[in-house]
Amino acid sequence: MANGPLDGKTALITGASSGIGEATAHVLARDGARVALAARRQKALNDVAEKIESEWDAETLAVQTNVRNEDSVEGTVETVLAEFGRLDVLVNNAGMACGESVEDLGSEEYHRMMETNVDGVFYATRAAIPHLRETEGNVVFVGSFAGQYPRPFNPVYAASKWWVRGFAHSIEGNVGADGVAVTVVNPSEVRTEFGGAYGESFAERFEEGEVTEPEEVAEAIAFAAEQEKSTISELDIYRRDKFADF
Repeated sequence: MANGPLDGKTALITGASSGIGEATAHVLARDGARVALAARRQKALNDVAEKIESEWDAETLAVQTNVRNEDSVEGTVETVLAEFGRLDVLVNNAGMACGESVEDLGSEEYHRMMETNVDGVFYATRAAIPHLRETEGNVVFVGSFAGQYPRPFNPVYAASKWWVRGFAHSIEGNVGADGVAVTVVNPSEVRTEFGGAYGESFAERFEEGEVTEPEEVAEAIAFAAEQEKSTISELDIYRRDKFADF
């Protein structure tokens, strides 16, 4: 494998079993990183790891992780450090959406979504920051168009992404002086299985070419993660006709 901008570095990606997370793992491995894949589905993680090893001759680590559980997240970070000895990049990608209107959203769905999109991001960031300080690394948060503009449908999901964005930029102020870079990447619709557990997924709803592909978001994440001196504070990735909606 040719030398890449992430040679010798280790990246941990949450939600890595499919979609944006899987695509990001491929791109970071292509660019030289050892990639640690975290998600709940162990078999899917193993399949992704096998493909990455075959395609990019990269070192991988598949760790079954429930981001809603702080012990699980902390254990994953410890496993990554034990295996690879360092952590240079954290990609906070795991997320979910369920329900629509506030009055129709059940409490169980509400808690599941907030525990994934908010608590999981907090747990992973808290566990990773001390190690990213040591390597002067990068943390990338996968935000959303919904975290920037009012969202009349599914306002709770939108609120969780507003939280992610506010948390990320506040962390940016907190750790920037320690040499840690922080980036928020905000996609609009991405053609993945996102939303499929509770209805029609984006992959089912949109034809190829209609909206953003996960590989495009992965390239943006890699661009941010590969900065050595600067912070790419925020990147927005929208389908080209997105603002025709307004």
